[in-house]
Amino acid sequence: MIVPYYKSPSHDFNLLCGDTFELLPQFSFQFDMIFADPPYFLSSGGISVQSGRVVCVDKGDWDKSMSQEDIDAFNMKWLSLCRDKLKKNGTIWISGTYHNIFSIANCLTQLGYKILNVITWAKTNPPPNISCRYFTYSTEFIIWARKSSKVAHYYNYDLMKHINGDKQMTDVWRMPAIAPWEKSCTKHPTQKPLGLLSRIILASTKAGAWILDPFAGSSTTGIAANLLGRRYLGIEREAEFAAISKARREEIENGKTFSTYKRKIPDIVKAEDTQTDCFTCTEEIIERLPFLGE
Repeated sequence: MIVPYYKSPSHDFNLLCGDTFELLPQFSFQFDMIFADPPYFLSSGGISVQSGRVVCVDKGDWDKSMSQEDIDAFNMKWLSLCRDKLKKNGTIWISGTYHNIFSIANCLTQLGYKILNVITWAKTNPPPNISCRYFTYSTEFIIWARKSSKVAHYYNYDLMKHINGDKQMTDVWRMPAIAPWEKSCTKHPTQKPLGLLSRIILASTKAGAWILDPFAGSSTTGIAANLLGRRYLGIEREAEFAAISKARREEIENGKTFSTYKRKIPDIVKAEDTQTDCFTCTEEIIERLPFLGE
């Protein structure tokens, strides 16, 4: 039996602290959706600007640069493990930059996934390029793929169209990076905004869905999932980041904070005015992951 690092009182947020390569093979439960923000392998002494100050962008040993062969092997390994954890109609979303996204796309194809879209996240508030020798880096990419080319996936087309002003939503999403209110429990160095994860979850899952994040970080995926009536399992290797995840989930146990966060995310506000079942879980929300025990 796997011992969780943290479980929310309603069992809709579950967190394991350990190596995803060691933990994923220990259970057979399958998920409706996976979001993964794997290492980009960018920590090689670079600099950037944050809040007007020049800072080093090294994030930790887990993000140290590797050879292309090692990057390919790393991606092939975790994507293979994750494919076994998806339901037949399940989908996976993976974020990256040009440093790792091409390797991921190749691995997905080799493993039998079907790539559905490559979303371009155009940041509306990117940091400046202080070298003045390149265009400012302002985008990240998010691959959306399904487990099988032969089994249809879920896509909430009508809701995405409604969110986009009753026009078909394109694969270019203009959104800001994380806002100050998302750093209340301190910030993870690669933290994604709740608005981004909320759109991903609304687009590709129904209420009550189970979502896996094999590189949980500070569990933005889990917070967004719970705000939207979905259930979550995150795996995070670093105890420091697991502690941030726990604090963030405990923060939204306060009903006022929970409601405030939902009001701050435009897509959630628009989804709530559609009178759909986006937030209504038809299953018992207290359903437990069987390999975690009581």
